[in-house]
Amino acid sequence: MNIPLFKIYWDQDDITAVNKAIKSGWGWAIGPQVEKFEEKLATYVGTKYAITFNSGTSALYALLLACGIKEGDEVIVPSFTFIATANVCLMVGAVPVFAEVENQTYGLDPKDVERKITKKTKAIMPVHYAGLGCNINEIKKIADAHNILLLEDAAESLGAKIGNKKVGTFGFASMVSFCSNKVITTGEGGAIVTNSKDLYEKLKLLRSHGRAETTNYFSSSEYMDYVELGYNFRMSNITASLAISQLKKIEKIIGLRRANGAYLSKKLEGVRQITLPHAPKDYVHIYQMFTIYIEGGKKVRDALKNYLNKNGIMAKVYFHPVHLTTFYRKKYGYKKGFLPKTEQISDSVLTLPMYPELSKKEMDIIASNINTFFGQSHD
Repeated sequence: MNIPLFKIYWDQDDITAVNKAIKSGWGWAIGPQVEKFEEKLATYVGTKYAITFNSGTSALYALLLACGIKEGDEVIVPSFTFIATANVCLMVGAVPVFAEVENQTYGLDPKDVERKITKKTKAIMPVHYAGLGCNINEIKKIADAHNILLLEDAAESLGAKIGNKKVGTFGFASMVSFCSNKVITTGEGGAIVTNSKDLYEKLKLLRSHGRAETTNYFSSSEYMDYVELGYNFRMSNITASLAISQLKKIEKIIGLRRANGAYLSKKLEGVRQITLPHAPKDYVHIYQMFTIYIEGGKKVRDALKNYLNKNGIMAKVYFHPVHLTTFYRKKYGYKKGFLPKTEQISDSVLTLPMYPELSKKEMDIIASNINTFFGQSHD
């Protein structure tokens, strides 16, 4: 594609940071940069603790384990999300209970969340979609009223704010991701942020083989006991070095994304057949993705996607409903119509290119192609 969906923002500082970690000749797996990044991430988000993992998925899985979510429990999640949000529930033996999303933030609809609560509900896991916070305050009221854990999937929204609070600080804990298309990236990687010391300590054990570490395992001759079942979900010291360098630039990156989001919105505001991403009052959208809603549904949306792709502009659907994937259809027998609002939104959205170095010329080309498309007979 001439204009890809995303490009990674990197500079010489990133290269220098990784080279320095490599040239140190030690601590490639466990090293000082991991702890340093965790401290800086917690400070940035506004929590007491942050603990890193080798992916957002492993972080979310470990979070459910550490919270004691187990077989027979239910976790309320959206179907309009990346599949890992639901999969991690199954990984711990729990049941993902899908609730509808609302059409302003594309996050969980609080009214449907309330309807889906049962005696088995142990957690609600809302997703902050595409760089915009969901209706988290209303969801938190529901979680608190029912004494249910609120765990935020903020994979796409590190740096987004509601009022003066960062997304990821409303619940008991939150997951953020550093996968390639995220606001800052280490290629793969993730973290859990929380104010709970107890949770932090449990996650440290789960992340590294259940080993009670008192110092760097690879540079110490002392015996460290294994006190519970654990995994190898660690982020490497090399990756953490890149993460620190990326985090230093996060506000610059967000500023560039927000400027591009505003510019592309301005170029497209006259297209009556689409609804542009819009942040509610007091919300800060960081435009991890730029998703438009298209009147006319799936037929028109797919035609526009194919038209843009044919003209060298990558456009993609984020997301297809999880409950309609082959796996979830086979496992639970879901059919179309189970979540009508989610399905209708999914049939109508299209994600356009958005990244810090997207040029005005490229955004003009995107807007021109969309205008041309709708100037044809697609009403």
